Amino acid sequence: MERIEQFLESKSIRVTAMRLLIYKFLAEKEVAVTLSDIENAFEKADRTTLYRTIKTFEEKDIVHQIDDGTGITKYALCEFGCNCDIKTDLHLHFHCNNCEETICLTDHKIPQIKVPRGFVSENVNLVVKGICDKCSGQ
Repeated sequence: MERIEQFLESKSIRVTAMRLLIYKFLAEKEVAVTLSDIENAFEKADRTTLYRTIKTFEEKDIVHQIDDGTGITKYALCEFGCNCDIKTDLHLHFHCNNCEETICLTDHKIPQIKVPRGFVSENVNLVVKGICDKCSGQ
């Protein structure tokens, strides 16, 4: 927990018990989670506190938002050293059509995409859909 505290402080985030718990929860997950997943894990916590914590983590590049096409926003911890920069830190996401889990494939970077002059990229999201390794048995 001390390492998490130091990390949050390095991102200029005031350390609270709930922020530590949410970070730990996200760090233990191998898949992206929804706000509902977080709410279910912390049933007695105030919903607004949970939402604000995720938004703070997102603003400070601790988590990133994933639109996997399901209509439900998911969140995952950014990898170490990530600053969610559109030119250097974008990676592939995989959504399993069987188990409905979305996984960050951080070793598979999205190449920089050049848009026509006058266009300004604000977000790039590449989701591959199929069957994950757990569901395919491979």
